[in-house]
This record gives sequence, structure tokens and C-alpha cells, in this order.
Amino acid sequence: MGLQKNKKGQEIDWVLTIGPLLLIIVISTVLFLFPNQSGHAIEFLRSIFVGEFGSFYMIFGLGVFLVSIWLAFSRFGNVKLGNLEKPRFNTFSWGAMIFTSTMAADILYWSLIEWAYYFGANPFGIENPSLAQKQDFASSYPLFHWGPIPWSFYLLPAVAYGYMIFVKNRKRQTLSEACRSTIGSRADGVLGKAIDIFSIVGLLAGTATTFSLATPLLSLTVSSTLGIPQSNVLTIIILVIIALVYTVAVTVGLKGISQLAKICVGIFITLIAVFLIFGPTKFIIESGVTGIGKLINDFFSMSTWMDPLRVSGEGGSGFPQDWTVFYWAYWIAWFVATPFFIGKISEGRTIKQTIVGGFTAGLLGTFTSFIVFGNFGLYQQTHGKVDASGMLASGASPSEVIIQIFNQLPISGVALGLLALAMIAFYASTFDALTLVVSEYSLKKLEAGQEPPKYIRVFWALIFIILPIALIFNETTLTMLQTISIVAAFPLAIIMGIVIYSFLKDISRDTGTGSSSQD
Repeated sequence: MGLQKNKKGQEIDWVLTIGPLLLIIVISTVLFLFPNQSGHAIEFLRSIFVGEFGSFYMIFGLGVFLVSIWLAFSRFGNVKLGNLEKPRFNTFSWGAMIFTSTMAADILYWSLIEWAYYFGANPFGIENPSLAQKQDFASSYPLFHWGPIPWSFYLLPAVAYGYMIFVKNRKRQTLSEACRSTIGSRADGVLGKAIDIFSIVGLLAGTATTFSLATPLLSLTVSSTLGIPQSNVLTIIILVIIALVYTVAVTVGLKGISQLAKICVGIFITLIAVFLIFGPTKFIIESGVTGIGKLINDFFSMSTWMDPLRVSGEGGSGFPQDWTVFYWAYWIAWFVATPFFIGKISEGRTIKQTIVGGFTAGLLGTFTSFIVFGNFGLYQQTHGKVDASGMLASGASPSEVIIQIFNQLPISGVALGLLALAMIAFYASTFDALTLVVSEYSLKKLEAGQEPPKYIRVFWALIFIILPIALIFNETTLTMLQTISIVAAFPLAIIMGIVIYSFLKDISRDTGTGSSSQD
């Protein structure tokens, strides 16, 4: 079925290599040629999956988080992923790759601006909310949206994939293979191919979303720092530079990815230090501690709040649909690849070490980013220096608002330069991980210690960058693809559920008989 064998004996499956690319081209073409009709159809689907089925995402998210915690501390927690005497990567390298393989520069982008949306939201309909109430809400909800529940969407499937690869010794490293214990031999047929093609298409749309969110900020940052006029040409040059960096890293393999992740963390820590040294350190720390406390205190109410009053028009805001459901869907859309990467680099660790360590590395990274960058901006808002919330409400672009916030630093030029470097490093570190994983989808069989051939990795590296460049010239199409990635999260959540169920079924059977026999 369109298979080619390379010199190392690996078989390339051209259905999964070319099929998703052709499908995304067809979708993009339809969106481009029929923007109005496509827009209505996609918004209708969004209103159903996000507006009507929002409770599904909320219940599913809380459920995945609780299962991940139970699994880590259950009798299965001591099961080791593979036979190595010690983990393949040391703790710092492993933690750095986990943090930097997630959401690319979106972490920096949202930590700088998300609080400003919440500051002016007043979702609970409080009459004349106090400044303290606005501050508490704006400092705690970003931590929730980038906290334990979304990280569980990656870590629970990650141990499932790690178990599949290193314990079960499965030769096919795809989503359909992870479902084998539930769907049986259909993983090799049309159903399996459909799952994998659909998943890769959803991932391609999701990466377009990632680039679309943060690239305007990166372009404006470079423009402001170097005094270069902002244009599509500048944006394309930046994307090409990012592509070159992560293509080089991914051709080197996991060693190259590990080194890039360390560089990324180093730049990130330097930028954090600049904000703490030259910013309102006491305010940042105290707001961070308060935000964490509020998150812990209100965690379950945040996890289940659906704002039912919005349905009857009695003052509800629709905040959880616009933000929490959006985020859960967005994180789910990325589960196609990121957990595979986390599972692959976790060889030699136990399930408990992978889940607990993954939560530690992930939350340490995202919480630090949102506490320091977010609360620096919140200080400017609450002390009358930059009305970021008001600027957004009056139509200013998020990138313009972020630049205004940076200008409050005494060394704003240096900080903007570090921001540009950090965003490029985050982009590259995330996409080299994605490229490696999706390249593995293209292989019919892959041994646990093998990596895909370089030309397949380069092929996917180019695909990941060509689509965003093409979409720069059509903003309407880009917005629609973002919505498609969110809508796609609904069936992907079902697939994630099957993956988790299949894994629990396998590990229960294997440990119950005292064996880790191969399928």
C-alpha cells in the first residue's frame, strides 16, 4: 500500500506521509475559495462542540487529571518504562525537554497578555468589582488554564506511549497502535489509517494556530528592536530562521533536541531574571503566591464551572466556554504528538517518576512564566502605568499591548531582544520534537532505539513551516483553521480516552500475570 523500504530496513508508509498533507491542502483550498460558506459551517460546528458539548471537555479534563494522579501512586506507579538501569536523560535535560516541547512560544505570548483579558472580564457578574477581586481573578485563572489538568492531557498518554514502546515493544509508533488493545486488528485497517490521518491533520491545523498566535508578537519585537519595518517579508524571514534551527536540531536527533532545549531554558531564565531584577519583585512574588493559593482553594470549582446562567440570559458571561473549554480543546489537539515525545524521552523512568516529574517540570516552567511575566503586566495595570485591559477592549492588538508593557522596563531594548531569542528558541525546541514524532508516524516499523531517516525528518520540518507561511497571506483562512483544530479536539478526546483505556487494560493484564509479554 505505497510502502518503500530504506537502506536501514525501515518501511515508509506513504499513505500517512502524503495523505495528511494532501488533505490539509484540500481543506485550505476550500476555505480559501469559499470563505463565507466555510466560515458559517465551521462556526456552526464550533457552536455545537464548544458551546453545547462544553461540559464534556470539563468532565473529561478533570477525569484525566484524577486518573493520572491515581496511576502515579497506584501499584502500577513502580512499573519501569524500558529495561535501562538508569534513565536515558538526566533530570535537568529531561525536564527541559518536557517544558520546551509544549506549546512553543505560546507560553511566552499568553503569560504576557492573558491576565489582561481576565482583568476586564468580570465573569461572575459582580457589581463594581474591587481592584483586589480583579487582581485575584487575573492572577489565578492563567495558572489554572496552564496548570495540572492540561498537563495531564500530555502526561497520562505519555506513559501509555512509553509503555507501548519500551515494555510492549510495539514496532508501530502511531495513535492507532496505542488503541490496539481496544480496536484489535482494525488498527491495521481502514479505521487505524483514518485515526492516524485525522490526527496528523488536526496537528497540522494546531501548529498553524500556534504560529498565528505568537508570530505577530515575534515580528513586532524584531521590528521594534532592530528598527526594521514590520511586513509579511519580515515574518517569513523569521519563520524560515526558526525552521532552519529546528531542522538542524531534528536531523541531529534526540541529542540535538536536548541541547536546544537547554539553550531555550537558559534564555528563558535570563529573561525571568531581567523582570525580577528590574521589575516590582515583591508584587510579582506576592501576587504569584496569592494566585497559587486561590488556584488550590478553588481548583474543583474552576474545573466544573460551566456558567449555566449564560443560557437563560440572566447575566452569565460565557467565560468558561470562551476560555477554559477553548484551552482544554487546544491542549487536546496537541496530544497527537507531544505525549509521544515525552514518552520516548522517559525511557528508564518509572510511571510514577514520569508523571510526578512531568508535572513538576511542566508546572515549574509554566507557573514561573505566568507568575513573573503576567504579574509584571498586572502591576503596570493596577498602578496606572499601562491600561492593558482597556487597550485590548478598544481594539489594540495584543502584540502592541505587550510592547507597551515591555517599555516599562528600564532596559526594554535588552528585554525585547531576549524575548525574540526566547520565542525563536521555544518555537524551534517545540517543533523539532513534533517533527521527530510525526516522522515516526511515516514508518511502518520502528525499533525502540531507532530514529526516522533524516530525509523524512527534513520533509516534515518543511511541511510544518510551509503551511504557516502560506496562511500569512490569508488571515480569514487562518482563523478558520484555528477553529478546525478546536473542533477536531472533540473526536481526539475520544481517541485519547481509548488510548488511556487500552493502556490500563494492558498494564492490568500484564502486571496481574506477573508478565510484560509482548502483543
